[in-house]
Amino acid sequence: MIRVVLVDDQAIVRTGFRVVLETAGGIEVVGEASGGREAVDVVRRTRPDVVVMDVRMPGGDGIEATRAIVDARVGPGAAGTAAADGLGSSAPLGGGPALGGGPAPGGDATLGGDAVDRQEARVGSASTPAVLVATTFDLDEYVFGALEAGASGFVLKDVEPDEFVGAVRALASGRAAIDGATTRRVIAEFTRRRRTSAVEPSPDVLTERERELVRLLGEGLSNDEIGERLVVETSTVKSHLTRITTKLGTRDRLQTVVWAYRSGLLP
Repeated sequence: MIRVVLVDDQAIVRTGFRVVLETAGGIEVVGEASGGREAVDVVRRTRPDVVVMDVRMPGGDGIEATRAIVDARVGPGAAGTAAADGLGSSAPLGGGPALGGGPAPGGDATLGGDAVDRQEARVGSASTPAVLVATTFDLDEYVFGALEAGASGFVLKDVEPDEFVGAVRALASGRAAIDGATTRRVIAEFTRRRRTSAVEPSPDVLTERERELVRLLGEGLSNDEIGERLVVETSTVKSHLTRITTKLGTRDRLQTVVWAYRSGLLP
């Protein structure tokens, strides 16, 4: 069962999302929030797999809430992030350490089983939700801000119900929820914004097998599909992804694919 939290300042929107998701089967809406501060508290309390986040709420705190939720997932110093952003208490989301001491539900542990994988732990892990931005506007500053803050994808609020459900399922399974045409636009904008940033790692820092795996990420394949293509176990794919994100300093699949396009690994 996929656990979802809905964040939107309009109750009618949350109600519509709830009906669509729970009618689809296999999805349970475990909490709702009407603002960013409340969202962080609800996520901490309910431990969802996916957070559907409106970033255009009054006060503009949807992006800050996204950052607080994601930072609590990905960094050893994340415990104080929510407090620093003024969005909640400093306890890590889920009530446990920001980097867990054992496998996440579903077996998503890193090498050695000592810490939760920054990127893959969200798969089936209630303490490490992925954020899906739901917006009325296509790729505006709010959307880019949320993606830069760590959201894993976005949908328009007028999306067809089956596409909305598909996006939630994609994030719950560890895939980014951005269609192919939009991905190119996102990557182009990220590249424009970061032209003056520090020099990024060369593809040479990756082994040939790791480069092959990144190319498959660029095709939008899931961990299971990558494993089938490479004829390896899904756990091996996750181990490779852990090493790749560590070498590149990327936060998730989307950032890894963005790096691959900018570095020339993907055409």
